[in-house]
Amino acid sequence: MLEILRKDGKKRVGKLKTVHGTVNTPFFLPIATKGAVKNLSPEELRDLGAEIILGNTYHLWLRPGHKLVEKAGGLQRFMNWDGPVLTDSGGYQVFSLAGNKINRGNTGKIKLSEEGVEFSDPIDGKKNFMTPERSIEIQLALGSDIIMVLDECPPYPCSREYAKKSLERTTRWAARCFGYFHKKVAKDKKKYKNGRPLLFCIIQGSVYKNLRISSAKQLLGIGFSAQGGPASGWDGYAIGGVAVGEPREKMREILEWVLPMLPENRPRYLMGLGRPEELVFAVNHGVDMFDCVIPTRNARHASLFVWKDKKKNIKNKVFYKSINITNEKFKKDFSLIDKACKCYTCQKYTRAYLRHLFSVREPLAGRLATIHNLKFYQDLMKLLQKIN
Repeated sequence: MLEILRKDGKKRVGKLKTVHGTVNTPFFLPIATKGAVKNLSPEELRDLGAEIILGNTYHLWLRPGHKLVEKAGGLQRFMNWDGPVLTDSGGYQVFSLAGNKINRGNTGKIKLSEEGVEFSDPIDGKKNFMTPERSIEIQLALGSDIIMVLDECPPYPCSREYAKKSLERTTRWAARCFGYFHKKVAKDKKKYKNGRPLLFCIIQGSVYKNLRISSAKQLLGIGFSAQGGPASGWDGYAIGGVAVGEPREKMREILEWVLPMLPENRPRYLMGLGRPEELVFAVNHGVDMFDCVIPTRNARHASLFVWKDKKKNIKNKVFYKSINITNEKFKKDFSLIDKACKCYTCQKYTRAYLRHLFSVREPLAGRLATIHNLKFYQDLMKLLQKIN
């Protein structure tokens, strides 16, 4: 559970205890969607400072299958990662990969019902059915340390009426997840004798203030004892639906609406965010956890985060810049990529060399760029873990 060690206004610094280890907060989760962070080994992730990673239920369920991963001893053993793992519920991928074309009985790519959601595998077209219980079952088989409830992630924009129905379904699905999770944990006491995974709910409601507040109240008000779990309720609270295309300023508003409602002694997870300045804002408003594809995806497209100065003063409004290393001006630039960075890439290679690798489409380019960008994010979180 979360132990808050220090505070500075709304900002919290602490430790989150999980079955596979304790993580310093606030923290950033590198994305290992299919059981690997693109271009990097688990050992390299550790060297960069990562303490926890994110795997995805949807993708690991389809390939290689949760039962195979369970037989391997869980995701940690399967991918040779010795730390905690958080798994997304798969809900976001079910909706996003189907293009958010929801079928209520007529046409569309997915069929959404109270029971769950039917979707087609985007690779082979096979029909699959995801329910709250199935999502929990898969995540338990994967050996996750932090498990997310299945939620409906509405697209942006959507009507207030749609968002209301969606969040209410998310609440009902969350209650089913809670009950099923604690039933499974209680049934297999031997497996969880040294501790169980943590279970997080997800607050939805799109960009509507009253709906976000309603979603939080509904999740806080679930009859936890009646569902077969501890009366203390959720182990953590996630804020979803803030990275689905809405204007970025809406994220700030949503945090200001929701965060004051959440228990002080529970971790707060902002899903799918974000850019460095967004992480700084969110931490200063009381968020503890983040995940995002930005550092790794940008790296593969030659976009690198570079510190503005060697002191890495994040109190400055503009404390970094993004550079596209394929620009012509870097062709004869034999300086280090980032003089303030101590990563392997910045210690060994020049801007000119990395530009050359991208120009000739050498796979090493994406690898070196990924090392740097993830190091930038991990260094940023280390700075945010300090309180002056």
